Amino acid sequence: MPRRRSRTRARVFLTVGTALYLAFVAWVTLGPQPLDDDGTSWLRTLTGSFAGNSATAWITYDVVEFTANIAMFVPLGWLFLSLLGARRWWLALLFGIIFTCFIEFFQQFLPTRVPDLRDIIANSLGATIGVGIGLAIIGVRSSRR
Repeated sequence: MPRRRSRTRARVFLTVGTALYLAFVAWVTLGPQPLDDDGTSWLRTLTGSFAGNSATAWITYDVVEFTANIAMFVPLGWLFLSLLGARRWWLALLFGIIFTCFIEFFQQFLPTRVPDLRDIIANSLGATIGVGIGLAIIGVRSSRR
């Protein structure tokens, strides 16, 4: 009985954590755009400073934004996998892709946002990486037993 309670608490914690992370991602992606449009934001200034050096010229605003989109969806893929289990990995991946499509769809109705196919690709890649990391962790745990 105590073990079952522990699993139930863990499931509740995981569900609440996932809901909070989904809310965070929705806030970041559907809220007002924090960067200004005139090209003088700190991130654009920073990435612009890399352009002068041949070793760092590849670090552009677009690369940083694409990478950040991937990174933001890695935890989401892992959380969905943790909730659904390894047998339903494909469903966790599908939920990640559906969530990013949902975001990009609703961005078309927001004056400060612009939907972008690159975001769907980056977010889906992030969710895929998160599911893959989760499956790798599950595989390592299973092999130790």
